Amino acid sequence: MKKIILFILVGCGSVVSMAQDFTTKKEVVEQLRLANDYFMKKWPDPGKNIITNKERRANIWTRGVYYEGLMAFYGIDPNKRYYDYAVEWGEKHDWKPVRGEVYTRHADNQNCGMTYIDLYRIDPQPIRIEAIKMNIDSVINSGRYNDWTWIDAIQMAMPIFVKLGVTLNDTKYFDYMYKMYYHIKYVEGGNGLYNPEDKLWWRDKDFVPPYTEPNGEDCYWSRGNGWVLAALALVLQELPTSDPHYAEYLADFKNLAEGVAPLQRTDGFWNVSLHDPNHFGGKETSGTALFVYGMAWGVNNGILDKATYLPIVEKGWTAIADEALQPNGFLGYVQSTGKEPKDGQPVTVDKVPDFEDYGLGCVLLAGTEIYRLVD
Repeated sequence: MKKIILFILVGCGSVVSMAQDFTTKKEVVEQLRLANDYFMKKWPDPGKNIITNKERRANIWTRGVYYEGLMAFYGIDPNKRYYDYAVEWGEKHDWKPVRGEVYTRHADNQNCGMTYIDLYRIDPQPIRIEAIKMNIDSVINSGRYNDWTWIDAIQMAMPIFVKLGVTLNDTKYFDYMYKMYYHIKYVEGGNGLYNPEDKLWWRDKDFVPPYTEPNGEDCYWSRGNGWVLAALALVLQELPTSDPHYAEYLADFKNLAEGVAPLQRTDGFWNVSLHDPNHFGGKETSGTALFVYGMAWGVNNGILDKATYLPIVEKGWTAIADEALQPNGFLGYVQSTGKEPKDGQPVTVDKVPDFEDYGLGCVLLAGTEIYRLVD
């Protein structure tokens, strides 16, 4: 891989520019096609139930995250079969939350609604948005806002609120989104799940101190913090800057990126345990991809300092492209589902995780921002 080239021109002042030549748009698209084609070939029927330790409908959160990535990829590689694949997925699940539970409060079960809304925006058929709107409206009408008790929920559901608010031009969704966010950040588990000292998030109340990792440090799970960074990027790219809480989301995004950046491994990956590299340490793709996505988006939009974050993004994407992505399109080093470092271990290059979809979704998100980043 080529390295970043830094040019400094000195005259009356100094002008610094950076050439992002560690990859090319063509190469990124080819890599994403390889990974996505592998998955679509393995799962030709988007309505087929998923069977692991039990049978599940194919619009659970793991598959929802994949379709988030697919829709992002469709934005840079508008292949009709991607769109058709996503529409068929929605149709075979009646455009409803998981198991058809229109009034579920669980963020995991709502996640599929993110793609339903994106597909509605392309072709505004009322059925595509009806159930997820009813679902979120029921949450708002309940007056209860303590549903998000684990940080993954921020990514699973928060962007749905902002997408509905933008799509329907109704700020009630933004307002209630903040109530939910305020609870998980400041209240859940006693004093909230965000630690401003480390600029990182505990996964849930079970990991708030006095819980510690074997080395005595707080337990910060890589993918969990990746979910938050990605969610904040998704929210910021749509939320009007006039929203009264925009500045807080923006500050939280910047702070989380700052908390994560120095924890990158020398090989470009992040460990599953961010503050204890010896507790199931090793390469892990899903958390890495989410960090790359968030940071690349931040650089692309002038939110994160390019000089600081571009080398981090380059190392992270190069690790994914060169080491995680295999010649047949399989993604290695993906930690299986869980909530902490010990889950889904060992994480290896050839181990198939219990679900292959969400890791790919994270990589597709990351790759689309890398595509926009490079020259």
